[in-house]
Amino acid sequence: MRVERLKISKATIKRIVKESTNAKISDSAAEMLAKMLEKKAESIARHAVQRAKKKSRSVVLLEDVEDYKLNKED
Repeated sequence: MRVERLKISKATIKRIVKESTNAKISDSAAEMLAKMLEKKAESIARHAVQRAKKKSRSVVLLEDVEDYKLNKED
């Protein structure tokens, strides 16, 4: 059985929640939020890389990341 390691730590999530809402978050909720944010970040990264490739660049620029925001609905 493979244990999935979070790329965004639970501690980071807890700190963000605490600083932005002054609320506490459980370990399980922090883990789920981290997984959700990681999936969203992966989606944004894929979009940005595809856009950079379409423009014949090997480097993702700010405009590539911003394009996701302009073309996707949340």
